[in-house]
Amino acid sequence: QVQLVESGGGLVQAGGSLKLSCVASGHIFKINAMAWYRQAPGNQRELVAQITVGGTTNYPDSVKGRFTISRDSAKNTVYLQMNNLGPEDTAVYYCFAQQGMGYYYWGQGTQVTVSS
Repeated sequence: QVQLVESGGGLVQAGGSLKLSCVASGHIFKINAMAWYRQAPGNQRELVAQITVGGTTNYPDSVKGRFTISRDSAKNTVYLQMNNLGPEDTAVYYCFAQQGMGYYYWGQGTQVTVSS
């Protein structure tokens, strides 16, 4: 089992920045990739950033150039730096980990609200 705990959400004005953190604990060996997803009310959960064990990152066009995912392996932590936020970025942000073959874990989510 892997436990994921997010932090760093909050209220920010449009154009502002936030940095989310996700600390992984438990049996964290063989984690292949970690990611951040978000879900706004009435919408499906969507991927906003992914980083593989090899360090390859992936972003959808909606956040490319504004969001950056990074990790600190020594701290078992993944970060999401979000810049130039807009109201459309308002959502609950979830940390995600993929382990081995077919094991997936989610954090409890952290709310990000961007005011216009």
